[in-house]
Amino acid sequence: MIRKNPSGDLPVIAESAYVDKTAIICGKVIIGENVFVGPYAVIRADEVDASGAMDPITISANSNIQDGVVIHSKSGAAVTIGEFTSIAHRSIVHGPCSVGDRVFIGFNSVLFNCAVGDGCVVRHNSVVDGRDLPAAFYVPSTTRIGPTTDLSQFPPVSVSASEFSEDVARTNVDLVRGYKALQNEF
Repeated sequence: MIRKNPSGDLPVIAESAYVDKTAIICGKVIIGENVFVGPYAVIRADEVDASGAMDPITISANSNIQDGVVIHSKSGAAVTIGEFTSIAHRSIVHGPCSVGDRVFIGFNSVLFNCAVGDGCVVRHNSVVDGRDLPAAFYVPSTTRIGPTTDLSQFPPVSVSASEFSEDVARTNVDLVRGYKALQNEF
């Protein structure tokens, strides 16, 4: 479902993107070329700051927002998802937040008030809250990273984790093409 927010903003969705019919895209959302938005995802840009302004939620080219993901933002703050990035099933990305290019965010993970650098891998059931992650940073499953977390205790992203991230992104770009081809059959 594509709909306006209370400010009257409508999503802008690239023609080459695929948005599942069960997804909700609301308000000042920009979805780039070849983006996949899976079933029951919610991308909602509807809150404003104290002056009534709102930054967009932007999903860049060739990224995927998988089943049940929620992307929202507090008080009109920006949320930016880079290119070839995967936000896996049932994750929450709550702005203010920026996620770089070629990032993998694992199932059920939560990002809030943070910046995640290019090439990062945040594995399943992890939380990043109030702490920026440098490029090529690896967060193991079930880890909580907060404002005082010592990042030096974590290893860099391995080659296999990077390859996995790239494979997920590539697979979802292929799904966009497949679902777009089927769109007229339903």
